[in-house]
Amino acid sequence: MGHMGRPGLSAAQKADLWERWKQGQSLREIGRALGKHAGSIHGVVSGNGGLTPAVRLRSRWALTLADREEISRGLASARSIRRIATTLGRAPSTISREIHRHGGTQAYRAAEADAQAWEHARRPKTCRLATHPALQKIVAGKLTLDWSPAQIAEWLKREFLDQATMRVSHETIYRSLFIQARGVLKKELVRHLRSRRMMRRSKRASTAGQPRGQIVDGLSIRHRPADVADRAIPGHWEGDLIAGARNTHIATLVERHSRFTMLVKVPGKDTISVVTALSTHVRHLPSVLRRSLTWDRGMELAEHKRLTVDTNVQVYFCDLYRSRFLGHNDSRI
Repeated sequence: MGHMGRPGLSAAQKADLWERWKQGQSLREIGRALGKHAGSIHGVVSGNGGLTPAVRLRSRWALTLADREEISRGLASARSIRRIATTLGRAPSTISREIHRHGGTQAYRAAEADAQAWEHARRPKTCRLATHPALQKIVAGKLTLDWSPAQIAEWLKREFLDQATMRVSHETIYRSLFIQARGVLKKELVRHLRSRRMMRRSKRASTAGQPRGQIVDGLSIRHRPADVADRAIPGHWEGDLIAGARNTHIATLVERHSRFTMLVKVPGKDTISVVTALSTHVRHLPSVLRRSLTWDRGMELAEHKRLTVDTNVQVYFCDLYRSRFLGHNDSRI
């Protein structure tokens, strides 16, 4: 498995993240709990297809950090390999290989050796679909016909009754779709899933109480004063949010009368980040230039009421059909 997570998330935070994800918490809720942006949480979760990584466990036969500390102390006190092995109840050959594998008698360090052994112990099991091109082709073909992974798995059992290598579980198919790092099934095949999901979600996940896709108490563009439409009076603005690479975002503010444009850097696309950045920027304008703001129906301005309270700027929203078909910065808004 590839490297999971982004800089700034410790192992404990990642464990907490996945536990909250299994409980059905949203990306925003997890980000708030961990003090991270929701986009960072999405990067971790989507990288593994929403599937909780298996907890790695040491083999009961493997040397522990305490064992390696004993080896290090034994070398420091010039004890023989056989004597160290007797103390640990291990074969001398095991201790000898351990020492030579991690720098020799002069350079051996317990913590470093333990960390290297833990990293080198990664042996991800190759997916059956990756090793059987014929099986991979069949599965991809059935997905294209809108068969569900469960239907494909059952069909393979009946079709290849005596060929175990030509059978695969529905869970393996889901994992191969959601975890693109496997490089087995193309991402385009995900759209043939009936759920249309791009990654696994907890059965306890719910969007109840979340105002998704709607702006609560937003004034329609049809309620704007007539003087806004004719562009005769300055102080009326059009706004939009532009997304860049690496989860970067910039809000644009265009004054309708002069077409003067301001760019506002925002730390994220969530409504708290966008509204806070806009409020801070707009408050520096003279009061005569703070009349109204027209915005697309993007959820980044869900907290439009707070923006109005902070800046005394009335916010209007495009009608839904305009938002979809005219474009964010259409001159007709």
